[in-house]
Amino acid sequence: MPLEKELAVAKQAVQLASQLCSATQKGLSSQETLDKNDKSPVTVADFGAQALVLNTLGKLFPEDPAVGEEDTGDLIKPENAELLQRIAKHVQEVDTDMDQKVILDAISRGGNKGGDQGRFWTLDPIDGTKGFLRGDQYAIALALIVEGEVQLGVLGCPNLSLDDGQKGCLLFAVKGQGAFQAPLNEIEDSRVIKADGIEDPSLASFCESVESGHTKHDRAQKIADLLGTKAEPFRMDSQCKYAVVSRGQASVYLRLPTRPGYEEKIWDHAAGYIILQEAGGRISDTLGNSLDFSRGRTLKTNKGIVATSPKIHEAVVKAVIASA
Repeated sequence: MPLEKELAVAKQAVQLASQLCSATQKGLSSQETLDKNDKSPVTVADFGAQALVLNTLGKLFPEDPAVGEEDTGDLIKPENAELLQRIAKHVQEVDTDMDQKVILDAISRGGNKGGDQGRFWTLDPIDGTKGFLRGDQYAIALALIVEGEVQLGVLGCPNLSLDDGQKGCLLFAVKGQGAFQAPLNEIEDSRVIKADGIEDPSLASFCESVESGHTKHDRAQKIADLLGTKAEPFRMDSQCKYAVVSRGQASVYLRLPTRPGYEEKIWDHAAGYIILQEAGGRISDTLGNSLDFSRGRTLKTNKGIVATSPKIHEAVVKAVIASA
């Protein structure tokens, strides 16, 4: 089966990172968070998860570069020595062989520029850091891109429940092989997932970002009104939104640009994109264009995201365009 080894290693890496994040979230202190240059928060768990995932991948695929969200620029500053010690403590609770040097080297593996040549991994170690800080939804999102095309994706969602109420799930897909979900603590116990099959967009349920800085809530309501949708939208952080559309709990996920010129990051969408696509869903930008992951670290030729179940995509895109 194509990419069988890559999938097995990616699932293991995301499971390890999920273990670290779950343990860290329960007792996170203010000393374990800092603000990046863009004022977005980053925690010991973001750094620790990136270190675990990229170190795991590096052992078996040492030639594969990676595009990761985090870097070591702040960590190597003397004033953040205590933060690095805290990161090492959390990482070593999962992998005792990783000292501070190994951790920094692993995080630094994420500095690749991406593009349309060869293959590389892209990782968001905690997608939805603000949700993580609130104790809500977040995801560890890992994808493999080959010659500019997403081929494999894994989402670890530690706070997202399964149908039976069990907390924590892992979603994954390989191009052409379908999409699957498993309990986070039993990742081989998987089942097929599918997007819903509704044909009437007025029956669609919307899933959107909690943060108003990530999407325009008022415009999303206008789009729902144009479609005749009556259901109240539900809001959650991270690529968990891709997860709930992929397994038929919601029909539409919109990410509507909040400021001119903003470029979506590839790590914010690659894993969810391939999982939803393999679950039968459809994804484009707000103009109906295919997402292009071959242009580097951002989706620079695209504007926003429209992710839906298969039969209502064209109607939703038309409403998005009409709402502009």
